[in-house]
Amino acid sequence: MEQDTEVDIKHEEMAQAHSEDSQQPEEEVEEKPHMNVVFIGHVDAGKSTTGGQILYLSKMVDERTIQKYEKEAKEKNRESWYMAYIMDTNEEERAKGKTVEVGRAHFETDKTRFTILDAPGHKSYVPNMISGASQADVGVLVISARKGEFETGFERGGQTREHAMLAKTLGICKLFVVVNKMDDPSVEWAKDRFDEIEKKISPFLKSCGYNLKKDVQFLPISALHGTNMKDRVPKNVCGWWNGPCLFEALDAIELPPRDPRGPFRMPLIDKFKDMGTVVMGKIESGTVRQGDSLFIMPNKVHVKVVAVYRESDELKYARPGENVRVKLSGVEEDDISTGFVLSSIAKPIHAVLEFDAQLQILELLEHKAIFTAGYKAVLHIHSVVEECEIMELLEQMDPRTKKPMKKKILFVKTGAVVLCRIQVNDTICVEKFSDFPQLGRFTLRDEGKTVAIGKVVKLPTITRNE
Repeated sequence: MEQDTEVDIKHEEMAQAHSEDSQQPEEEVEEKPHMNVVFIGHVDAGKSTTGGQILYLSKMVDERTIQKYEKEAKEKNRESWYMAYIMDTNEEERAKGKTVEVGRAHFETDKTRFTILDAPGHKSYVPNMISGASQADVGVLVISARKGEFETGFERGGQTREHAMLAKTLGICKLFVVVNKMDDPSVEWAKDRFDEIEKKISPFLKSCGYNLKKDVQFLPISALHGTNMKDRVPKNVCGWWNGPCLFEALDAIELPPRDPRGPFRMPLIDKFKDMGTVVMGKIESGTVRQGDSLFIMPNKVHVKVVAVYRESDELKYARPGENVRVKLSGVEEDDISTGFVLSSIAKPIHAVLEFDAQLQILELLEHKAIFTAGYKAVLHIHSVVEECEIMELLEQMDPRTKKPMKKKILFVKTGAVVLCRIQVNDTICVEKFSDFPQLGRFTLRDEGKTVAIGKVVKLPTITRNE
């Protein structure tokens, strides 16, 4: 065993040396930092319209395309939806006026490159929203200021609450609450309405774990007309707003710390054939270059990187936080599934069938109000969706002190914090939350509802990659 460790260390030192050698000349290329932004919120709040308007304002869409979308929207009697068409590209989405898949687009400000992820707001598509949000660094929670619409989205059963809570669980530390439709005749840029929404949502965001002073910023906008987005809202439209516009606010965010020299980790969200096998995902740790040898986990398939792409550009290398396509040799597309991870060979990601986790029970279903060993749910962790079962409740934590309570437990109810052992049907790739937060935080869903959020605290002593 000791000899194996020595080989591992040697292997890693060589990989590190290779990494440092090959980065010397490339470090001189100073690129704008990159950030992933996900638009979340209740259906009809205006997420796609906000995304579309951003692309228009940052000149990523030309006037002719916009006119084409306006005409299409008019023909469907949906005149106010034309901006959403920029993000909602498939026919089903346009016909229903709902985002189904996670839309993806890119724009730049003076300081930063952004990837927009437009997540579906409709209840049936929450799993797609989870997949989008798990790749994001920053969340834009879009809320409709229109009388009645805010209330519907924020009531129990509305998606505003679930989306905000999932955003925090999925590692989105910074949240912009964009109060949209401020130009609606029922609002007319009224400060009272903006304040009322902020006052009602703030306690809930605090209960999700957001620090309201440091992590959350409220902004009034009109997505349809682009007001207070690229330029500050004129005083004659909204005299009371002295804060930034949306572009300024996005530019002012400090990027999360990322380790370009850590072991490589890229959860796969998609794959396709294009003169070879191409996989897509967001790099969570490490750097990838053409010519690198990597593993696809959990199958431990040895692959070689043929090329790395971002949008239509071929790159020499890509670092953490980038959404990329990687062309691979040594594997067939059919042998890869969503949730697999492209991983370094020296330190592969852990592949497990069970793990210990700390769970916070949010709200159990009425007809399954007790959480105990044998409880079955659907686990969402990075790009993995897998059925799981609770094997054992290990200990209950005091919600106030977060320390274990001494008594033996057989079951817990809504609101409890519990340490438990979870087993999945098929081998999945995970990390301890303390080592790689993005690969160690998860949600449990049951019958289409999020019942618990959790983090991986302990892995088996021997995992499947050893």
